[in-house]
Formats: sequence, C-alpha cells, structure tokens
Amino acid sequence: MWVETLKSKIHKATVTDANLNYEGSITIDEDLIDAAGMFVHEKVAIVNNNNGERFETYIIRGERGSRTICLNGAAARKVQVGDVIIIMSYALLPLEEAKTFVPTVINLEPGSNLIRR
Repeated sequence: MWVETLKSKIHKATVTDANLNYEGSITIDEDLIDAAGMFVHEKVAIVNNNNGERFETYIIRGERGSRTICLNGAAARKVQVGDVIIIMSYALLPLEEAKTFVPTVINLEPGSNLIRR
C-alpha cells in the first residue's frame, strides 16, 4: 500500500506579489525552495490563512535572496499582498516508510519571509 504524506512545508509565508497576467504558478525565492526540500515545477497545495482559500499550483524559481512569494495567473485571485499562506508538497511512500517519514518544515517570520532559526 502507498500513502500520500506531507513531504515539505513552508509555514507562514507572506505573499509579496500577485500577478494575474501570467500563465500561472507560485514564484518562490530559491533559498526557500532549497530550505524546504522542494523543487521547481513541483505541484504544491496552498492554504491562505487570511481567507480560507485552498488551491494547487506548481513552483517556479524566484530570485535567490529576494524573499519573494508571488502568486501568478488565476491563483493571484485567491490572495492579496500581505496574506499569510502555507505551501505544502506531498509524496507517495510505501506504508512502512510513511509511518516513520519526517517532513521538512520551515517556519517563516511573518511579514519578512525570513526563516526562523
């Protein structure tokens, strides 16, 4: 049996931009992508803490060190600049591996998108 489980999470990211006139995706600072163990083009689920919206998209690379979290295309309608979101990716794992798997979770400082140490 295979189990879909949380692989990575960026917790309390602050939306820095929303760009409706784009093909669609979420732009994430490459430092944050790396820290969370996520990948460019990886499918992610987004939860907006401000309005309860939940949706899926994929990651595109943002400038390293920019602290960018930008929703593009139709997803831009689901957020406003300043909203706090959670970005999650998942993996399919064999049941026994899923029981002991520990996801990578990074917590960000609200408003700054700096990783809490």
